Amino acid sequence: MDRKAIGDKIQVILVKVLKHDRFEMHDELTATMVEGWDSLTHMAIIAEIEKEFSVQFKLKELNKLRNMGTLLDLVQSKLN
Repeated sequence: MDRKAIGDKIQVILVKVLKHDRFEMHDELTATMVEGWDSLTHMAIIAEIEKEFSVQFKLKELNKLRNMGTLLDLVQSKLN
């Protein structure tokens, strides 16, 4: 799956979990830039991503996430 398709699916997940679409998807996007994205919703987002893509993240991998770009790269690496 290409990076854009992954990003599109993650955007749908974000809208579903956060219950709004008041953000712009880009590689530098971080949780602090998005209203309502706190530690609790972060875990819900990660769980939904794991479910959507049938992948599992290790805690070590999650700790290395810095922004949306690194998340997209991680999901893509799991799918390849």
